[in-house]
Amino acid sequence: MKFSKMIPLAIVLLILLFGFNLWYVTQHSLIEPVGRLTVNKLGNPDMFPGHGSSQIIGSYAAKTGTKCVLVVHYRGGTNYVRFHEEDEEILAPDGVFVIELTYVDPGEYTTTVDWVGDVIPAILFGVPENKYKYLADGITFNSLDDALKYVSDLVKSRGQEGPIPMFYHGTSREENPYLNPGCGFPLFVQIAWKEYGRLGAYYYTFKGLLWPYVSNRLYPYQISHYSSLNDLYNNDKLNYESITSYKNNSNSNSLSPSYYRNSNSDKKTLNFNHVSLN
Repeated sequence: MKFSKMIPLAIVLLILLFGFNLWYVTQHSLIEPVGRLTVNKLGNPDMFPGHGSSQIIGSYAAKTGTKCVLVVHYRGGTNYVRFHEEDEEILAPDGVFVIELTYVDPGEYTTTVDWVGDVIPAILFGVPENKYKYLADGITFNSLDDALKYVSDLVKSRGQEGPIPMFYHGTSREENPYLNPGCGFPLFVQIAWKEYGRLGAYYYTFKGLLWPYVSNRLYPYQISHYSSLNDLYNNDKLNYESITSYKNNSNSNSLSPSYYRNSNSDKKTLNFNHVSLN
């Protein structure tokens, strides 16, 4: 066989070996990276049962049969408490168990995307083990190993079978979502790198960036209104805990994450008709 013909064959074999390696590692991994959950904010707080982004997780769980999902973030103003998202088709008895995890920069409190300090170095070199602390359920962990051990114990208590699907939140507040990978991106890369190595992290990062564009049913609405949604959010007009019309509404308490986490009431679906998106 001529050398020129062996090159394509070698490339195919390498791709097959890479694919088999990913499949094998996935079977024995705690985490299966899925991708970017959403592209910009529909409301704040924006990770609690009934919210549009949480409903996307519920739909994913219904299709895949998973009992648990991990969502990773940038450090914001909440304690990233786990919760349940209900859906009639979800196999878990009381909805999918959504676990939230964020990294915390010990030297800076920020919710903005840092391309130079976070995103580009994460893509090229991974994230140093000692760069961040981590937060879940209001508990701070000094290492990613400790944080993932906590996540592992939670999913075991829920009877999760197989790896837990992982999304990164992905919201962009100011820039075009096409150009900004959004909330939680470096932590997604760090966990993927830890579980699958450099090449696996590159694969899941590229695949994950495409996920909302093909799998999030709210994406067409979000991307076509991203400028208006960002303006509304940045001017505190998508904050359900401060909008006057909701404070005066008899159902306003249902918009609080603590209401969902401490109540057995029926799930309510958010309605975005109170804001103008033109």
